[in-house]
Amino acid sequence: MPITTAASRLGTSAFTDAAPLELRPKATPDEVEAIISAVYQQVLGNPHLLKADRLVIPESLLRDRKITVQEFVRQVAKSNLYKDRFFHGNFQSRTIEHNFKHLLGRAPYDQSEISEHMNRYETQGFEADIDSYIDSADYQANFGENIVPYYRDLVTTGVNQRSVGFPRLLQLYRGYANSDRAQIVGGAPRLVRDLAFNTATPVTLPSGNGFQPAAKGDASYSAFGGSKAFGSGRLFRVEVAAINKPGYPKVRRVNKAVIIPYESLNSHMQRVQRQGGKIASITPL
Repeated sequence: MPITTAASRLGTSAFTDAAPLELRPKATPDEVEAIISAVYQQVLGNPHLLKADRLVIPESLLRDRKITVQEFVRQVAKSNLYKDRFFHGNFQSRTIEHNFKHLLGRAPYDQSEISEHMNRYETQGFEADIDSYIDSADYQANFGENIVPYYRDLVTTGVNQRSVGFPRLLQLYRGYANSDRAQIVGGAPRLVRDLAFNTATPVTLPSGNGFQPAAKGDASYSAFGGSKAFGSGRLFRVEVAAINKPGYPKVRRVNKAVIIPYESLNSHMQRVQRQGGKIASITPL
């Protein structure tokens, strides 16, 4: 059922009566093709997809039932196609917003979820982070192996929903016909302040009224994933010598820099030390 009586004005009514798409054991070839198209639409943010862009081998494996819908979602999310659209050239926290929306059908609920995925990406890499969404209990409880992910916080499902989910998702969802590549603000995150302060997100219409880009020069987020949206607002640039993982050869690596609020400096430095890294420099901004 609709989560609000204003569903038509908010552009969410398309999901009100639509049943989740599931690949059933006796699905017809046309039904399988509908599943494939739905996965592309969901995971790639309603793209204009050329024939050359399609993932021929994963599609074939799904048609032959050699992989599940869940595994097909994983292949699309790990593809260069996905990286080019939502990873390269985006702020790290914006990429995480996309991952939540495309793979779990919701927005991040709080800052701890953003931080968890930032840390996993930094320590384990892009593909491990994608796996963490798709292998999560959240994904399994809502989609299982053969349901195409959908924007579940736009309707009342009663499964693992939180009251902040609907307005947060509306900040990422700009209407049924909108492409995630065509939204304003580009690669900048939408929810950084609301998540950091743990405050309610305003409900805005898909037309964009009240949905404004950050002011020029606003440093409330950075390409390194830091945020000034909480605490004293004092920021520090922390340069960390590359961390060698167990079993890796000890080779010279480029240092990484992150922007850290003053209140998080101590915990960040402790985490770096636990991972065997070294603080190369700390510079106030």
